[in-house]
Amino acid sequence: MTLTFNPEKYKELLTAYLPKLIKSEVENEQALGIVEDLMHRERTPEEDELYQLLITLIEKFEQEYYQLTQQNNPLSMLLFILKESEISRDDLVALLGTEDLLDNILNGQEKINTEQARKLGDFFNVESSLFME
Repeated sequence: MTLTFNPEKYKELLTAYLPKLIKSEVENEQALGIVEDLMHRERTPEEDELYQLLITLIEKFEQEYYQLTQQNNPLSMLLFILKESEISRDDLVALLGTEDLLDNILNGQEKINTEQARKLGDFFNVESSLFME
């Protein structure tokens, strides 16, 4: 059985959540909370549409906000993504090669090279340029 999109149910969701352009970190956190709730359940087509809309709004805000507040600091970006994800240290060691290399990168003693940035970008599903100066 194929689920069909119901415009009336979608209208109800839009009315309940009132999605709009995100202009502050507080609004971003609220949108992230809704997305996280929707992420961990079986979504109706209408909920999936709302989910996709919120993700788009969050990405737009974060691209603009974090681009302005950070002068492309690869180390702080890596630390931020690590803090927000459930990735273990062992996962990064396996990705980058050695524990010493990871320690040097995380301590700021070694810069992330182009190949490592590509691997990190692929791994975290983000632009590799976030990890390059």
